[in-house]
Amino acid sequence: MKRWMLALGLSAMLGLAHGADTPGTEPAKVFRYAFPIAETGFDPAQISDIYSRTVTPHIFEGLYGYDPLAMPVKIRPLIAAGMPEASADFRTYTVRLRPGIYFTDDPAFKGLKPGERRELVAEDYVYSFKRFADPAVKSPMWNSVEEIGLLGLAALRKQALASKKRFDYDREIEGLRALDRYTLQFRLQQPRPRLLETLAQNDLFGAVAREVVEAYGDEIMGHPVGTGPFVLKQWRRSSLIVLERNPNYRNMQYEAEPAADDAEGQAILARLQGRRMPMIDRVEVSIIEESQPRWLSFLNAEHDLVDRVPPEFVNIALPQNKLAPNLAKKGMHLHRVLNADSSFTFFNMEDATVGGYGPDKVALRRALSLSLDIEREIRQVRRGQAVVAQSMVLPHTSGYDPQYKSEIGDFDPARARALLDLYGFVDKDGDGWRDMPDGAPLVIEVASQPDALSRQYDELWQRNLNAVQIKARFFHGKWPEQLKQARAGKLMLWFLGTTATGPDGIGALQRMYGPQSGNQNLSRFKNAEFDGLYERMQVMPDGPEREALFLQAKRMQAAWMPMKTHVHRIVNDISQPWLIGYRRPLFRNEFWQFVDIDNSQRH
Repeated sequence: MKRWMLALGLSAMLGLAHGADTPGTEPAKVFRYAFPIAETGFDPAQISDIYSRTVTPHIFEGLYGYDPLAMPVKIRPLIAAGMPEASADFRTYTVRLRPGIYFTDDPAFKGLKPGERRELVAEDYVYSFKRFADPAVKSPMWNSVEEIGLLGLAALRKQALASKKRFDYDREIEGLRALDRYTLQFRLQQPRPRLLETLAQNDLFGAVAREVVEAYGDEIMGHPVGTGPFVLKQWRRSSLIVLERNPNYRNMQYEAEPAADDAEGQAILARLQGRRMPMIDRVEVSIIEESQPRWLSFLNAEHDLVDRVPPEFVNIALPQNKLAPNLAKKGMHLHRVLNADSSFTFFNMEDATVGGYGPDKVALRRALSLSLDIEREIRQVRRGQAVVAQSMVLPHTSGYDPQYKSEIGDFDPARARALLDLYGFVDKDGDGWRDMPDGAPLVIEVASQPDALSRQYDELWQRNLNAVQIKARFFHGKWPEQLKQARAGKLMLWFLGTTATGPDGIGALQRMYGPQSGNQNLSRFKNAEFDGLYERMQVMPDGPEREALFLQAKRMQAAWMPMKTHVHRIVNDISQPWLIGYRRPLFRNEFWQFVDIDNSQRH
């Protein structure tokens, strides 16, 4: 009790300290909410976690972005002057930039005349994409950038690795060129019909200035300088992130195209259309890992949004999946959606216990999958706010079929026990626990986190594995540290989530694509047939033939079981009445510039 009271007190103090107004001025519009997991930093080339990637697109800007209200989603120009010019074979794309867009002022920009500002030019995007290939950056997203197939980029990386010299940023490559100050050209090894979706990922592919990177060096994670609507003002790692309105942000007005029958979207548009962005002055993001203080901070009006109502409070906040009368009476708003995400457990295919491709190891992973009671997980831990997943492909993306059914969605402990018996995972020493076929103890090591919600998942794992006589051992670590261990191949298995970054479902298939091992493919699954299927899908236009390959990929997941997909989550956000224009983003992480704060409604 004392712990969460202290957290609330500190949160209130921070709110007073950072949100104070100057006498005689209008109250600052401050948007406050909390992340449940800590960020890692704010250098687009060095991050992959969703929390850091929620901050970066508010500082950096990519060539394209998403309409804030359109459904189905619509990509529109942001820095680009128009849509890209694509060749007939989808291997050459030309993008023209808007002139007169400037980076935030920073001491790193030397040699400028008084009053002069550093303009964003095409060469900045060339440099930004090259940074993913620089071995010294150690980008966790390099494999994803490599898949784009920019001609010459992989070769430039290999040269740096072979020579052990600095990456040659000045060497021009065919696949990534600034044709002039404001014209950018991408040339690709193979067709990429959906490159536009990649260019709309502002969290990763916003423009970074070379002078800034070189000035701050190893400290660049804490010194983001972009062209976006906000600037970083304060960062206490794993505690508080503060951004303020970019005072020199260009004149960007709120525009959107909600569907004609989208009543909520039309109401937001009517209220905000034509407003200059950003409409708020400051954003304060606290890191509150425990659910109770995060929820109470919202109820006490210290936060303006609860991003995902914690499962343990769903029954109180959302009886019968509707906003509780006491919350509705306060004017709060519920934002409920089946999200384009999933939670999953990966099995390390290189691990001596659960890894491998032999029939016995496949049987063990399938038995573990069958032993997990996902309906109980949804009912008890998630409080009904999810649906059972049948594959890794995410809702709202290509390849997703709500009618598809597979073994991945089955809970069948009897079949699990039969599989284990058949392949020799039986109790050989009479201690009541199953052993490996060679007689060694069978122990499943479950990675987890030291928070209350994770402990509930641990209890489910323990219950499920006990039912099939498998011994479990749990070890806990902070989420960023567990991610490092997972990428290094040091975890046997781990339970985590993923969210789509675009409408193409192929992003989820990276979880099993061999060249993504250690990055998106945390299971380190390697299968030539699957890799070939994935690579064919990359170059194919959308259509029935590509959808058929999605089906084949889903069946391979169920057959080999390198990862067990648990659920697709129903996300419930609740906003205070004074937060105007909020709608949970789909395929984008930025939204702060699209909302307003009405201080007159604050209590």
